Amino acid sequence: MIVPSLFHDNYFDEMFNAMSGRESSKPLMRTDVKEVGDDYLLEIEMPGYDKEEIHAELESGYLTISGVHTNKIDEEDKCGQYIRRERYYGKCSRSFYIGENLTQEDVKAKYENGILSLVFPKDKKPAVEAKKQISIE
Repeated sequence: MIVPSLFHDNYFDEMFNAMSGRESSKPLMRTDVKEVGDDYLLEIEMPGYDKEEIHAELESGYLTISGVHTNKIDEEDKCGQYIRRERYYGKCSRSFYIGENLTQEDVKAKYENGILSLVFPKDKKPAVEAKKQISIE
């Protein structure tokens, strides 16, 4: 079923939570997109992730950001047993079309205080080929 973007992807979950008095879930990877001079800046919320759990790749003009957050239960809980855990564990990803003329060297990424910042140029023209002689047979 297609749900209008005005309702986000979890409209029915939010409606059920509102009727039952439960707190609604917040969407993952909230993103702000800004124009900064000749560049675009993407700021993606990824709180609780380690830098090693975040991956960014560029393929066919699409910038895909993904994160894998694992539950670290290696340590024995010495203070008691959990009654409820609300931390997110799992995978999430988002893709953005940024243009086929950009390369991975054009995208600069930085992760700090739970925010992944990516900067890339607005408009990069394709390289103009040098004039080449065509042989006639």
